[in-house]
Amino acid sequence: MRINYLLKCIHLTAKSLLRNRIILVLLLVIPAVFFTVTTYTTTNMPFLFKLASIAEKTVVSVSQRELALIFISLTVTGLLSSFLSLALIQNQAAEHKRLILCGYRSGEIILSKFILLLIIIISVSVYISLIIHFFFSPANITGVTLGFLLIGFVYGSYGMLIGTVLTGELEGILFIVLLANLDISWLQNPIFYAAAPHKLFIRSLPSFYPSQVSLISAFSEHSIGPAVLESIVYGLIFLIIAFLIYALRMRLRRREKI
Repeated sequence: MRINYLLKCIHLTAKSLLRNRIILVLLLVIPAVFFTVTTYTTTNMPFLFKLASIAEKTVVSVSQRELALIFISLTVTGLLSSFLSLALIQNQAAEHKRLILCGYRSGEIILSKFILLLIIIISVSVYISLIIHFFFSPANITGVTLGFLLIGFVYGSYGMLIGTVLTGELEGILFIVLLANLDISWLQNPIFYAAAPHKLFIRSLPSFYPSQVSLISAFSEHSIGPAVLESIVYGLIFLIIAFLIYALRMRLRRREKI
């Protein structure tokens, strides 16, 4: 891996992203809109739910609004990360080809996308955590932010995988919407999880452990170590597969040019 090539690729990718300023605006506006709607449609009525990843039967009592704010934050972070990573791979396909012909390696290109994506995910996670502080103070705000970062990492890696497998923008969006709506927006909701007959299936989905990191940190003092580790493993699986497929596709394209 050539560091100078990697840094140059990150610079080029960032410049290309900055040209589409609407994306940067949406990264700031969408979380604020979701928070506004959540606050308007929820109350402070107490709600009991079980911390699913804790071995013992730990039940916590929180307000409906506080739980909804954490849950909607996870949903927004996961969706934004997956759509952004998909765009970074698919919308710059022509630039990737030119970089390959100029001597860049496929690993340098996709790693630069991932590093830039990670910087944005960190920024969005911190931004959302700051907004939460206007509504309530979580037990462990650092752990809550880490949960947002992890769900961004997992779904950002998933978006990169979809972007490397599928060339069509519509197909990629449908694959992301399908999984995100089933996983983050529905099944990981503690209300649905509590009554679900097949919890093992829900626990196997990508956002289970990242969401548990934020929920445990927000409403208890329990350890989040196992959930953090599981989240990293899940994201790395998506990321490694995406890297391998991308390298193979770029190699085939280079041969076609030759």
